[in-house]
Amino acid sequence: MIEQIQKLRDLTGAGVMDCRNALTEAKGDFDTALRIIKERGLVKAEKRANRATGAGLLETYIHNERVAVILQLKCETDFVARSQVFRDLSHKLVMQIAAMNPSDINSLLKQPYIKDESQIIEELIKSLISNVGENIEIARFTRYEL
Repeated sequence: MIEQIQKLRDLTGAGVMDCRNALTEAKGDFDTALRIIKERGLVKAEKRANRATGAGLLETYIHNERVAVILQLKCETDFVARSQVFRDLSHKLVMQIAAMNPSDINSLLKQPYIKDESQIIEELIKSLISNVGENIEIARFTRYEL
């Protein structure tokens, strides 16, 4: 069971007890436990959706000196804004915007993630929301191309 808990943690970013409880509830079935964790994470993310986001960061990316992206990603506290997982998310998002050229935030949220097409961008963000316990939102972005 310890190996399954670790595998669930690696896939979802959920805590040890959340993984253990999901496996217990699923009677040891890994796929069911994975589904339970994702569903609970989405519920947590929805509960936080209306909380104010007063902190965040600006992330930039330039690809081959021909495509540039500036992203404003917001969260609730500076503590999360400075965390590596938040910075990783912002980098994934600028790479997505550079590659896929979404027309607006809503179309970006509905796009399949370029490194894992089984997941959409909105799910990527919600999984981090459930992990860090704060609301996260894309405030705005701009993409330039020569």
